[in-house]
Amino acid sequence: MSSSPANPSDDIVLIGLGQMGSVFAHAFLREGHTVHPVNRETDVAALAERFPDPALCMVTVGEADLDAVLADLPETWKKKVGLVQNELLPASWKKHGIEDPTVAVVWFEKKPAIATKVILPTPIAGPEAALVSRSLLRIGVGAEMVDDDDLLRELVAKNLYILVANCAGLATGGTVGELFGEREELVQAVTEDVLAIQRVLADHPFDEKEARRTLERAVASDPDHGARGRSAPARLKRALAHAAEHGIDVPRLQQLADDHLDVVD
Repeated sequence: MSSSPANPSDDIVLIGLGQMGSVFAHAFLREGHTVHPVNRETDVAALAERFPDPALCMVTVGEADLDAVLADLPETWKKKVGLVQNELLPASWKKHGIEDPTVAVVWFEKKPAIATKVILPTPIAGPEAALVSRSLLRIGVGAEMVDDDDLLRELVAKNLYILVANCAGLATGGTVGELFGEREELVQAVTEDVLAIQRVLADHPFDEKEARRTLERAVASDPDHGARGRSAPARLKRALAHAAEHGIDVPRLQQLADDHLDVVD
C-alpha cells in the first residue's frame, strides 16, 4: 500500500453507525472533518455523486456485513476505503477490487454507556494512516502509523487474539487472563489451529513470533477482558468454514465446535 499525501478534502464518508462508528465519527469531527454518515436508508448513489472524492470512506460495519458493503461500494470510493474489522486479511479487500485501503487494526473497544477502552495502541497503515492516527489521538485513543510491510503481521496478531480468546472461551468462559493463565494446553492447541488457517488465508509469510508476542501483550494489558464474547460462535463457524474450504486440519477447533456450538446456538 502507498503512503501518498492525505487528500485535501475535509469530507469523510462513514459507513456503519454502531459503537465503533461512533468512535471514529467523534475522532474525525474533533479533527475538523465533515462526516457524512451512511445507514441502511441512505441513497448511496446520490451521496457518491455529491461527494465523489472524499478524504476517506471509512467502513465500520461488522465482519458479517463487510462483504456486502464492499461489493456495493461506489467505484469512486473504492480508492478511499478505510477498514477496521476483526478477521481482516488482504484477500478481504482485494476480492472486491480494492488495492490500497487504509487499515486500522483496532485495539480498543466501545460499548454502550461505557467509555472507549484502549488495550494497545491501534496500528494504522495505508494512504490515510496519518489522518486516522491524528484523529484517534485527538480523542485520547492510542494509535500509531506502521509501515505497509508490517500490516499483515499486525492483522494476524489481532486475528490470533480475537479467535483464540473467543473460540477457547467457548469452553472456559471467564477472562482472557484466566484462560491464558490457567489453560495453557487449550490456548496453545487453539493457537496452532488458528495460525494454520491464517497462513493459508494470508498467502504470504508473516512474523509468527512477533504476532504471538503482540497476543501476549494484549492479554497482559487487559487480563480482565472477557474471553468468549457474543460473536464467538460465529467466529468459530467462520474459522471452520475456512479450514474446510482449504483442507486444513484443525482438530481442536473442531472439538470445540462439537462440544459447544449446539449448546450456544
